[in-house]
This record gives sequence, structure tokens and C-alpha cells, in this order.
Amino acid sequence: MKESVVRFSVLQRAEHASVMALFTVLAITGLPQKFFDSNWARVLMGWLGGVDVARWFHRAAGVLFALVCAAHLIRVAWLAVRGRIPLTLVPTRQDFRDAITTLKYYFGVADEQARFGRFDYRQKFEYWGLVLGAGVVAVTGFMLLYPTMVTRFLPGEFVPAAQVAHSNEGLMAFLVLIVWHIYNAHLNPDVFPFDRTIFTGRISIERMHHEHPLELDELERQAAHKRIA
Repeated sequence: MKESVVRFSVLQRAEHASVMALFTVLAITGLPQKFFDSNWARVLMGWLGGVDVARWFHRAAGVLFALVCAAHLIRVAWLAVRGRIPLTLVPTRQDFRDAITTLKYYFGVADEQARFGRFDYRQKFEYWGLVLGAGVVAVTGFMLLYPTMVTRFLPGEFVPAAQVAHSNEGLMAFLVLIVWHIYNAHLNPDVFPFDRTIFTGRISIERMHHEHPLELDELERQAAHKRIA
């Protein structure tokens, strides 16, 4: 048996790298604008070249971020409709059962950890949190970028409401990234000091057996079927 298998394609890794780079730009240029009255924000804004420069980069990165997310969703929807990819990221009842089993395992009530397929409930939570959060910041961002156009169709109160939603959603996304994603994907004791799977595209069979045993079982069944055929 091979020591590792391909888990992420070149396109998927490129999408992740693009989102990671654009989100970094959005955080660096957006947070100082939200906390403009703080000393650290004024210092960072000065390093960026002033508020006008920061806003230009923030808007450019925001447009690119929205386009990358839209292209990803369109591609996935098209492949799913054609039956080219399984809907492994769609939450199911089993995810709730797995979450309960995991809690029981951590508290010593259950003897065995839940067995996961290609994506566990935590990864699905992150993915859909990104998708929904991206939708909020993209829609509110375009509302703030074109307020005059918005007020032609909607009451003027929608513009300041969009500003509040955009600012708070951006802060929440940043905190979730720092507290949840970086720990689970990179600092978790199971993968410490760094999980390189999303960058190399490959994952070891040992980790597959430990983290995604149901997916490994399916890959072995497919390999056996090919040998028989």
C-alpha cells in the first residue's frame, strides 16, 4: 500500500492559497479601519501608506475574494449537478451524532472516537462558515462600495446597517481563523507543529487511518474493485 494518497488537487490548493492571501490583505487593511482610534491601528495605517491606500487595497482584495468564492461555488455546483463529485461537505444527521460521540469520548463516557469520512463535522462547520461569512461580507462590501446605487432601491438605513454587518462579520471571521482554524488545522497535537496537507496535497495513510477511516475504507474498496475488474 502507498504511504500517502492525494487529498487535495492542484486547483483546490490554489483556491486555498488565494483565499488565504486575500483574507490576510483584508484583515491587515480592514481591522485598522475598524479600530481607527487605537494607537496600534494608527501605526499600522501609517505603515500601509495612509487610509486612502489601505482602503484601495481593501476594496481590491474584497472584489478578488468575492470572485474567487463565486468561482469556487459555481464550479462545485456544476460538478455536483453533473454527478462528478460527491456532496461530502453537506452536513448530515451523522455529523450531529459524531459531535455527540466526540464529546462523550473527550469526557471519558465513550471508549472510541467517532469514525469520519472525507470531512468531519468540524471541517464542514468551517467550510460553511466561510461560505456564509463570505456571502455577508461580499454583499455588504458592495453595498458600501456603491451606496448611491443601493439607496435607489433600498432605504438609506441599509447603508449604515451594511457597515455594521460588514465590520462585525470581518472581525468574527478573523477571530474564528485565529482561535479555531489555525489550532485545528495546524497546531492540534495530532498534527503539531504543522499540517502541510493543504499545501502539498498529500496525506499519509497513517493519518487517514486515524482521522478519516471511513474514507480510507472506501479507497481500499475502490482499489480492490479495480484489481478484480
